[in-house]
Amino acid sequence: MKKTIIIFLLLCLSLTSCDGEYLDPTKPTETVVFSNRSGLIGATNGLQSKWSIGRQSPVYTIITGNGFTTNELRLLNAGNADEAELLGGGVSVSSKNAVINNLWSQSLVIKAEAQKVLEAINIISVPAEKASIFVHASIFKALATGTLIQFFERVPLLTTTNAEFNSRAEVIAETISTLKATEPYLADASGFSGLINSIKYTNTVNALLARFYLMAADYDNALLYANKVELSSKSTFLYDIISNNPIAFSAILTPNNYQPIDRTFGLPSALAPISSDGRINFYITTGSNPTTGAGFFDSYSKLIPLYLPGEITLIKAEVYARKNLLAEATIELNKILTKTASSDAFGIGANLPAYSGNVDQASILKEIYRNRCIELYMSGLKLEDSKRFSRTNTERNREFYPYPDSERFNNPNTPADPAN
Repeated sequence: MKKTIIIFLLLCLSLTSCDGEYLDPTKPTETVVFSNRSGLIGATNGLQSKWSIGRQSPVYTIITGNGFTTNELRLLNAGNADEAELLGGGVSVSSKNAVINNLWSQSLVIKAEAQKVLEAINIISVPAEKASIFVHASIFKALATGTLIQFFERVPLLTTTNAEFNSRAEVIAETISTLKATEPYLADASGFSGLINSIKYTNTVNALLARFYLMAADYDNALLYANKVELSSKSTFLYDIISNNPIAFSAILTPNNYQPIDRTFGLPSALAPISSDGRINFYITTGSNPTTGAGFFDSYSKLIPLYLPGEITLIKAEVYARKNLLAEATIELNKILTKTASSDAFGIGANLPAYSGNVDQASILKEIYRNRCIELYMSGLKLEDSKRFSRTNTERNREFYPYPDSERFNNPNTPADPAN
């Protein structure tokens, strides 16, 4: 693991160098890395490391940015200036904010590196290796573009000088296309020794396709791919005593960054979980006052899911509700409400009675949104959900983030920052 991280960091440095280029003759060049099997495997593993490890990683910046922007988190120390800006929201959030800058830059680097892996794929001759590397790289390219468009109004899809910025529809379409391109490879993508093996490729591709088709309001395809996901399957980011869970290490298990806001998950009273909801004690340390985080973030080595089974069920519920198939939507919603911890792959269970509210589209959609906020707490998805469900802007303090100065100063095509 440590060797692959080093290889990937060297590649990233080559993307961000200044006018002077200082080469270490003892280390492989980018050309060498992408021209042989071992280099390509190392670069592929590096995508996952870059995405998931460290305070600069998208895993940290997505959960942190989303959490403060949508009232999921409370700040323990205002000296954490970047997190404090995100908590303040609105004009408080500057283009110099390190959390936003890292989310932007790291995602773009990962997108570019994933594309290089895909372009070099024919170096690999063994079918299972070729398929696994192709799918692995495609997943992280799709995560990069699909995540950026949730937090920024427009995103450049080309890696080039003065790149043009693409619309939301274009970026989501490209994200879906990246995932669809894996389909001929999925049957052979079984992984192999040397490649990080914590991702179940077919299920992850289908889960992400369901997610992004939902974002595109393509409800038929969202349902099609959600139905292909095996809910007992788990895909996770790996952590250990050396490569720490970044939320645990940088926030939950430190005394001066942030914690869950409270046992209401920051939701308004009409949406907050009732006290008997079993998901409260999954995500919040039982008896903690003030609240401390549990769930996927109370150990340096705790694994973080790429997606949750509950997300897939709630995608089905939402699709049915938006198609006004309310009986079917209620069936899927009840699978979440009545689910026990023992029947969930990650141990998340509400253990509640079935839905008994009004059976009309607005009421069912409101209950689906409520359960997404609870079931998927601190997943980084709430900002996108809040906008998609047209929730009042009092439940989020920004719509989109400003573009980092590093982009604006180097690309004259950078759009104007959003008003809020």
